[in-house]
Amino acid sequence: MKKKLLDYFIKYVKIDTMSMEDQDTIPSTKKQFDLAKVLVNDLKELGLLDIKLTDNCFVTALLKSNCNSNLHIGFIAHMDTIPGFSGTNVKPNVIENYDGNTVKLKGIELNPIQFPFLKNLKGKTLITTDGTTVLGADDKAGVANIMTMLYYFVNNPSIPHVNIHVAFTPDEEIGGGISAFDIEGFGCDFAYTVDGGDYKDVEYECFNASSAKVTFKGLDIHPGSAKGQMKNAALIAMEFNQLLPINERPEFTDGYDGFNHLCSMEGEVGSASLVYILRNHNKDILNRQKNDFYNAMDFINKKYGNNTCLVTITDSYSNMAEKIMEDPRCLNRAYEAIKRAGFVPSSTPIRGGTDGANLTKRGLNTPNLGTGGYNCHGPYECACLEEMENVCHILIEIAKE
Repeated sequence: MKKKLLDYFIKYVKIDTMSMEDQDTIPSTKKQFDLAKVLVNDLKELGLLDIKLTDNCFVTALLKSNCNSNLHIGFIAHMDTIPGFSGTNVKPNVIENYDGNTVKLKGIELNPIQFPFLKNLKGKTLITTDGTTVLGADDKAGVANIMTMLYYFVNNPSIPHVNIHVAFTPDEEIGGGISAFDIEGFGCDFAYTVDGGDYKDVEYECFNASSAKVTFKGLDIHPGSAKGQMKNAALIAMEFNQLLPINERPEFTDGYDGFNHLCSMEGEVGSASLVYILRNHNKDILNRQKNDFYNAMDFINKKYGNNTCLVTITDSYSNMAEKIMEDPRCLNRAYEAIKRAGFVPSSTPIRGGTDGANLTKRGLNTPNLGTGGYNCHGPYECACLEEMENVCHILIEIAKE
C-alpha cells in the first residue's frame, strides 16, 4: 500500500493546479481540470461507480458497500494549490531513511532547529520540494490518501465496508469553490475533509470569520496653507488601527485566541482604506471584536467630523462545532477508528477555515482529518510518507463496516 500511496502522490503533485484569486468562475483556473481528468481515469481503473466530472471541476464517485450497509460516508480533498506561491513544475524530492539533519534545497534549507517536527521524522521517508515551489501536499496528500484507501478496499473485497463516496474539489485555497458543491447529490450521512493537521487529529472547531473594510475621507489642502483645515486620511487610518487592541493582533495569539488581522492598506491625504479579517472560535467574543471596530469609527467621526470613517463588516463562515455536536456520529466514528489503527486520537482547534465549515453549515457534518503534510503554503512544504500511510489506515478503519 505504501508504494501505491507514493505513486499516487508523486503523480498528483507534478500536475499544476494553482487557483487564482479575484476570478468570477469556478474553477478559478482551467488547469485544475488537468488533475480532475487524471483522477477520473484513476477512479475508472479502480472500478468505482457514478464517476462524474462537473463543469465546475468537482470529481465525485462511489464505492458501493459490499455488505449491504445503509451508511453513506464521504471523503473530500481539494485539488488546488495556493495562488500566492508557485505550483508550476513541481519537482518532489524523496528522501528515504531521513537522517534528521538539515535538508539543503535550492536557496533554502529545512532545518530541524527552525522546524522541530523534523526530529520526529528521523528514519522515515521525507518528501520535500526542490526549494522553488510548493510541494502540493496541501491537499494532494489528502487526495492520494483517499485514492489509496479506495485501492485497498478494491483489492481486498472480503473486507466489509460502508458506502464510500469521494469528492475532489476546486478552489479551496481561495475559499469559494465549495459553495458550488452539490451536497444533496453527494448523498452522505456525514463526511470528512482530509486536509492537513496532525494525522491523529479530528478537527471540528474552526473560527467564526468576518471581514472588515474601513474607509476614510480626508481633506486635501496644499500643505503650505493647511493649518486648521487639512485632514490627512492616511494618518487618520493609522490612528484608527491604534484604537484596536494590540494584543489581538495575530502575532500575539494562539489556541482559542481570536484576532484582528490587518491584511492590506492604501492611503493618501484625500482617502484611505484598511482591510481586516476578524476571527474567533467564540461567536460572542467575535461580536465584541466587531463592536471595537464600530466604537473606533464613532471616535474618529466625533473627532474629525461625520462620515470621515465608515466601517463595513461582512460575515464569512461559522464555527462548525455547534452543528457537529448536535449529531456527533462523525466524531465518535473517527475517534474509534484512530484507536483501532493503533493511535491516540486528539482534537485541536483549527485556526482558520475549511471547506468542512461551509458544508457543515449547509447540513453535511464534515470535520477535518490530517494528511501527513507539513509547512503548507510555501517552499518549505514537506510530507512524511509513513504518516500519510497512517492516515490511510485511519480512513480504512472509518469506512469499515
